[in-house]
Amino acid sequence: MGGILRIYRSDWRNLFRVPVAVLLVAALVVLPSVYDWVNVASVWDPYSNTSGIKIAVTSLDEGTKVQEKDFNIGNEVMESLRSNKNLGWTFVDAETAHNGVKRGDYYASIVIPANFSKRMTGILEGTIVKPEIEYTVNEKINAIAPKITDKGATSITTQISENFTETISETVFTVLSQIDKEFQSELPIIRKVEKGLFKLEASLPEIETAGKRVLKIQENWPQIHASAERISTLENKLPEVEKAGEALEKIAEHWPQIASTLDHLGGLQDKLPKIEEAAQLIVQLDNHYGEVEQIMAQASQGLTEAHKIVNAALTALPEAEKIATAGNDFVLELQQFLEKSSAAFEAVPAAVKQNLNLLQQTESSVVKLAEQLKGEDNEPQAVREQLEVLSAQLAAGSSVIEHTLSMLNALNTFSPETVSIADLAALKGVDSVLNSQKSLVNAMAADLQNKDNADSSAINQLFLKSGLGKLAIAKLISGYDSLTIPAIKNTLEQITSAADVTATALQQVPDRIPALGTLLEETMSAIEFGQTSLASLQQDLPAIREAVHTAASGVADQTQGFGAFIRGTLPLLESSLPTAGEKIQQAANFVRQDLPTVEERVHQVSELIRTGLPRADKGVALAADLVRNDLPVLEDSIRKAASTIRQIKEEIDLGEIAQLLGGDIKSKSDFLANPVVLKENKLYPIPNYGSAMTPFYVVLSLWVGGTLLVSLLRTGVDTGGLTYKRYQLYFGRLLTFLTVGILQGLVAVLGNIFILHCYVVNKVWFVLFGVLISIVFVTIVFTLVAVFGNLGKGIAIVFMVLQFSSSGGTFPISTTGRFFQILNPYMPFTYAISLMREAVGGILPEVAIRDVIYLIIFGVLALLLALLLKKPLEPFIHKASEQAEESKLIS
Repeated sequence: MGGILRIYRSDWRNLFRVPVAVLLVAALVVLPSVYDWVNVASVWDPYSNTSGIKIAVTSLDEGTKVQEKDFNIGNEVMESLRSNKNLGWTFVDAETAHNGVKRGDYYASIVIPANFSKRMTGILEGTIVKPEIEYTVNEKINAIAPKITDKGATSITTQISENFTETISETVFTVLSQIDKEFQSELPIIRKVEKGLFKLEASLPEIETAGKRVLKIQENWPQIHASAERISTLENKLPEVEKAGEALEKIAEHWPQIASTLDHLGGLQDKLPKIEEAAQLIVQLDNHYGEVEQIMAQASQGLTEAHKIVNAALTALPEAEKIATAGNDFVLELQQFLEKSSAAFEAVPAAVKQNLNLLQQTESSVVKLAEQLKGEDNEPQAVREQLEVLSAQLAAGSSVIEHTLSMLNALNTFSPETVSIADLAALKGVDSVLNSQKSLVNAMAADLQNKDNADSSAINQLFLKSGLGKLAIAKLISGYDSLTIPAIKNTLEQITSAADVTATALQQVPDRIPALGTLLEETMSAIEFGQTSLASLQQDLPAIREAVHTAASGVADQTQGFGAFIRGTLPLLESSLPTAGEKIQQAANFVRQDLPTVEERVHQVSELIRTGLPRADKGVALAADLVRNDLPVLEDSIRKAASTIRQIKEEIDLGEIAQLLGGDIKSKSDFLANPVVLKENKLYPIPNYGSAMTPFYVVLSLWVGGTLLVSLLRTGVDTGGLTYKRYQLYFGRLLTFLTVGILQGLVAVLGNIFILHCYVVNKVWFVLFGVLISIVFVTIVFTLVAVFGNLGKGIAIVFMVLQFSSSGGTFPISTTGRFFQILNPYMPFTYAISLMREAVGGILPEVAIRDVIYLIIFGVLALLLALLLKKPLEPFIHKASEQAEESKLIS
């Protein structure tokens, strides 16, 4: 140990004796940091300066017109881009855009063609042709710029799609809203139709009764018809009655002469037959009046019964017609509402990683619930429900592990040890933990059915198991990217290289109703007219009957007396002559005063019978035919319609339909345009790109610093005549190099913190990690040169180049070639950059400890290399150096 420290003190004593050497060492301390600072500053925030990336934009869109509305999507895109400062949008014509991209004046160009709006809106007219946007990019100018311009072009197409979707959906919802307003306005009518249909269904028994009465009328109609015809024959007797009346008037007129010329009565014997004939006519009229009254009474009764029956049907008919018509529309409208495998292999690593993340989330849920159960005021029912949900999650997690194990075992079948036995055993261990947690959760849920609180020992046990499970899964995830992914992808590459009654019934009803209505109305009209006439006539019949009967009785008596007088009772004539004169006078008065009225009434009744009877015959026949043939269909249709409406009401709520049609149009259309909202959750956020790249450039500058040290400082020791052992010479000079390396690390990390103000969460650890990395790098580089001489310097440079590409410092290691992915776990840069990122973003202890251990292992391997190989290789290296010096170019 003394020899090592003697060499170390001698080095620094000799250094401070030469000012130029001090300046050189100071430059060696600062130069790596300058390299770091310049690079970090140059990439501090490149994505905030993308407005300098010029993209030529041209719109040739001619627009279009749809439903009297003008559309020009190209102009809308141009207007939106004028306020977009994310990229350097430059608005030029198509030729300038093409030539500018070709010359490199613009990184890319976007041209909206002339038919863009027409194709975009073609879907509204039934023409579906996807519109195109011409995107041209010059990839020769810069490697990164095309990726940024691609994103800009994609954002334009996304914006157009979203705006178009929102506009179309807003139009659709506007139409639905108008339908909703009409539906809301018609809803009371629909309710009324529904109520009326049910009421009509309830009235069907009464309609059936009315139909039976119509059939009864048809059955008795021949008798009614015959009675009516007999009434009409009475009109034929009127001329005879008139003649008899005229004769009576003449008798009455000449009665004084008859009385004064009794002596001439004998001369009347010749006229006696005519007188008796006239008397017989009056008597015949009197005798037929009873039959007339009976016939008219029967006709009146029949018409009254017919009136009641037809009136009942006619009363129900308007409601039936209304319901049937509206119901038909209702059903029709309601019907409108009612009718209204290499890619697989590449996904395996992501699937495994996703499974592990899912398990980690499940264990987090267990931990959260266990912590909740430790508290108070937990509702048993709510806790039981949470336990049941958690049990399902644990079962799903166990299933995930089983599928993952099957997947990994399959990989191992193709390539043994793709996934280590230890990792498989760890997965099985996690599966065991999940199953035990599931059993415990199920037991706790069962206990809560009879208890108010979960058992505290069970809660503690669940909390302990959840912690173990979470730790085991975290350990699996920590080694996944660096170890498991390369192995899986290697194996996958190997594998890849190797291998309607109601509506119909209602529609029939409107065709039947008008015919029934016409027939009933005609029958009703005829019956009402007959009833009116008969009623009027019947009012006069008693008076007429009395007058005719009186006249008939008088004429008969007078004729008989006159005849008896003429035939031999002439002596008695003188005594009865005054009475006979009065009777004749009364008969004459009846003929003069009442007979015209009676004749008029008889004419009216006869006319009514002649004109109305055929219509009544036809109406009764049609009504009876309707009752027999159409009424059953009508009843069946009404019952089916009512049954269908009841079924519809059970299955469909019209209020819900109205609510579905209505609502906020803007919010619904916006939802269709953007149905998913990305909720971003940043872990270990770093505010700028420069701070994020600091770990890489610090690590790179420290390796560069070590390389500069071995290039400018001697690794060999001038013993000054003293004798040292080889390990003393190695460690003595190594301490000097390490001192400069530590200074390099301190200057680099402190400069990033205090000069560039880089974002660092754990500044103290950032400094300590930088010093550790510098010590390891200087040890490695110094050992390479100490063991291999100038060849070691070349090895150090090659080693740096390999690490630059295989450490994942700039791009994710999974994006590099297979060769660099294989090198990644064996490169010091991999763990050095990871360790510095922990300090910058936030330390995860298990990751930081792993990185420190690996770096120490690299340093120890370097020391072992020096101690084991320096002596055996020294003769060969010395000889090679002498041969190199002979070239007069290499020292």
